[in-house]
Amino acid sequence: MTTPAFILKDTFGYDTFRPLQSEVIENVLAGNDTLAVMPTGGGKSLCYQIPALLQDGLTLVVSPLIALMKDQVDQLRVNGVPAVFLNSSLSPEAYQENLESVQNGSAKLLYVAPETLLTPRIFSLLSNLKLDLITIDEAHCISEWGHDFRPEYRQLINVRQQFPQAVCLALTATATTRVRSDITKSLNFLQSNEFVASFDRQNLFIEVAPKSDPIAQTSRFLKHFKDQSGIIYCFSRKQVDELSAYLAREGFSVRPYHAGLADAERRANQDAFIHDDVQIIVATIAFGMGINKSNVRFVVHYDLPKSIEGYYQEIGRAGRDGLPAHCLLLYSYSDVAKLNYFIKQKEGAEKQVAAKHLDAIVRYAEDEINCRRKPLLAYFGETYTAENCKSCDNCNAAPPKLIDITIPAQKFLSCVMRSGERFGAAHITNVLRGSKAEKILQHEHNKLSTYGIGADLDQKQWMHLSRQLIQLGYLSQESEFRTLTLTPKAKDSLKKRATIMGQLQEAEARPSNSKARKTELEYNHALYYLVRQKRKELADESGVPPYVIFSDKTLVEMCAYYPQSPESLLNINGVGQAKLNQFGETFLEVIRAYCKKKGLKEKTKESSRLKTTAGQRHIIVGEAYNAGDSIQQLMERHHVKMGTIINHLEKYAVAGNSLRNSDEFRSLTNTSPEEQQAAIQAFDQLGTALLKPVFEKLGGKLTYDDLRISRLIYLTSQDPE
Repeated sequence: MTTPAFILKDTFGYDTFRPLQSEVIENVLAGNDTLAVMPTGGGKSLCYQIPALLQDGLTLVVSPLIALMKDQVDQLRVNGVPAVFLNSSLSPEAYQENLESVQNGSAKLLYVAPETLLTPRIFSLLSNLKLDLITIDEAHCISEWGHDFRPEYRQLINVRQQFPQAVCLALTATATTRVRSDITKSLNFLQSNEFVASFDRQNLFIEVAPKSDPIAQTSRFLKHFKDQSGIIYCFSRKQVDELSAYLAREGFSVRPYHAGLADAERRANQDAFIHDDVQIIVATIAFGMGINKSNVRFVVHYDLPKSIEGYYQEIGRAGRDGLPAHCLLLYSYSDVAKLNYFIKQKEGAEKQVAAKHLDAIVRYAEDEINCRRKPLLAYFGETYTAENCKSCDNCNAAPPKLIDITIPAQKFLSCVMRSGERFGAAHITNVLRGSKAEKILQHEHNKLSTYGIGADLDQKQWMHLSRQLIQLGYLSQESEFRTLTLTPKAKDSLKKRATIMGQLQEAEARPSNSKARKTELEYNHALYYLVRQKRKELADESGVPPYVIFSDKTLVEMCAYYPQSPESLLNINGVGQAKLNQFGETFLEVIRAYCKKKGLKEKTKESSRLKTTAGQRHIIVGEAYNAGDSIQQLMERHHVKMGTIINHLEKYAVAGNSLRNSDEFRSLTNTSPEEQQAAIQAFDQLGTALLKPVFEKLGGKLTYDDLRISRLIYLTSQDPE
């Protein structure tokens, strides 16, 4: 019997599902409308591609950009999946050919833009077909509260009503709790059919640096990424043109991208980047939404983004292959002033929303103390509990050397209070430094007792101090005009003259990040150059981007384990049956020839993924666990995360094998004994094959991760018959 797990390995070359993929697929196949929120690179596409291959009828995918459709279809076809798209980029002949493949049932997936779907011709086409699944990609575009609202997306609500027999799957990578609620309500989904994966992208190193000399800073940064792909985002078209021209003169492989370029030039520059003919693209935020390029090793924000959502989506274009990538944001308050200027041109609710978004990204950028992931994930309603993520500038920084800053802090707080708590940090700084600016004279702040008492510190030091006082909870900042007000903690501190520790000087040097430039595997770089070259040749011959042939992660594994046979190559991440048949022997020839010349032998892949036939990893893991190995020992031996070991143990137990009874599973969940008991009773009543019925019976009180642990507790507690 063909199963999702079989297709995952045989067609796509992966052994284990990423978080929530299996649950979403299970829910869709059960006939339930579903909202899935997964981070960029989290594997959203497989959530509809695998059901498409298991169902009889057609899967319709509504996607906003032409480039993304072509990219997805290219990748599916290389994996042996019959898929087509219909849009204006096709010639009349190709359009007709794709139409016929949909009509005769040879295509399993059809990609269209919302505008195309809403035409009478496509409506008529779909009305005569068995439509099993409607997938709405980038579903946040439905919500007026989303960062990329599109009116035509609202009309999709009517489309799904026209095809009530089809299951509807809405997918997005960026959605706050409010946006998710709006999507669910608009599409009339049940709340229990909402799946939200962690927004944490562990392979991304996140850094915010004070913007001092941005061109020099960017140039230095790029030198760490020789021959690597990356994106630099700028606020304006002019900035894009100037920076790309400068980098080109410096010898970097770079092209510009923005809406002001001629269509042909913009398209050519994008294609050159996608096909690895150009390494760096300098762009406005218009670039990237339709790009599925998996080997982007860095993203630089040359200017401050407009919102956390936009920022998160843009850094999400890095490291989609799972390998480490570096995300650098250059920040200066002048960027805030520039964005504020444009916000003031807006009106009503639109102005309020924009101001709120800007306030969130400014607070994020100015935080020099907390882990970057905490506020980033908190914005999407997720709590990040790790003390140190080990993959951001703040967590990697040496503990700051704190000094007693009580006197300058009291001066600043006192000045905020005496000026009526109606001004921002820049104005307070000017008062303290004795400025004769018109605004100060106009408000007669030159007559305040705090006027000129801070001339011993420069403006940069006072601004740095103000940010610390906000982060330490002494000041709160109103969003639209950045107005500072004293908190009860500040008033208490002034009254008691409590000691305040901090820094008067910004740390000049932030930690360098070696993690973002190293893979998790040690691999042969000379061989990597050869297989990368071969991949480029094959991609050019086929007219597809190199990553469609194989991802960088697949090439890295080839160069770490030196597979010598088709069977060994199938064990490499991302090598499915179709790709093995098409490209396997070509890559094996390169690897064999290199290994023969250098006297290298094939290495056993300890973390070998499941094969479709023999040597199934879950059996090895299950037997080792029964022999007394702990979950931690199994993780270390196979170089995998806990979730992977749990997957293997689940598969071993569900297949009918006994697992030793251990209290170890209970320590892996935060559920109370009462909740565990309720879950066990539900499994006793409903069986262990599917998690969704148990999830619903318990009213969604336990997460799917907790239910998986509870299922193992249940299975290990049963007496063998």
